[in-house]
Amino acid sequence: METEGFAPAKINLTLHVTGQRGDGYHLLDSLVVFADIGDNLSFVREERMQITVTGAFAQGVPTDRRNLVWQAAELAGWTGHIRLEKNLPHGAGIGGGSSDAAAVLRAFGGAARAAELGADVPVCLATVPQRMRGIGDLLDPISALPPLEVVLVNPRVNVPTGPVFAALETKQNPAMPADLPTFYDARMFGDWLHAQRNDLERPARKIAPQIEDALSALDDAMLARMSGSGATCFGLYSEGADKAAVRISQAHPEWWVASGRLLS
Repeated sequence: METEGFAPAKINLTLHVTGQRGDGYHLLDSLVVFADIGDNLSFVREERMQITVTGAFAQGVPTDRRNLVWQAAELAGWTGHIRLEKNLPHGAGIGGGSSDAAAVLRAFGGAARAAELGADVPVCLATVPQRMRGIGDLLDPISALPPLEVVLVNPRVNVPTGPVFAALETKQNPAMPADLPTFYDARMFGDWLHAQRNDLERPARKIAPQIEDALSALDDAMLARMSGSGATCFGLYSEGADKAAVRISQAHPEWWVASGRLLS
């Protein structure tokens, strides 16, 4: 019997770096949402573990224990054949392997140990908006946000997370407001988001100037910002995301561009 799973793209609408612990881990305050754009998984229980990877970004994805999907299955005590359709680019600031691993844990258990697989895996377990603090271990669900469409743009450039954090000039930055307001409509939400930040965007743009091009391509969005440590950028729209994605794809056929809706 086959079981199916979905690993949605994780988007950091905000990412405030508020400090750094003595062990090197950075402290964050981030509003995290998910999109109906992502990787697809299917599972068939068998006696031995194996992974088959297909999709636009299958190349380079390990099919052994190096893959977080494999590790998540072991943690859950499940063995079988996992088929992973890799639609999201690697190392792109939108969850990727962490969301894939979370999909396995949602299907077969082991959520209590999710942090063993990486700091982003716990937040990816729930596909509803969340405020993520600490080193990613403090999670608070956010009440439903206004319906929004999204365009994701990745200029096909690799931006390693370590150098981005290392290039951050100040590790002690203000957090988001202690209490988030109730967002009655998309415009109110957009206005509030404009007053927030992704503190990693500036250092990432210095490392990969192509990020600036991606943000410029989203200039008709309600808000355009980089997600995570990059290089994927997002544009939020009340409507018309599909048209914007077509326009950007035609202007930049070498980029990865996808449109969809935020999950709530």
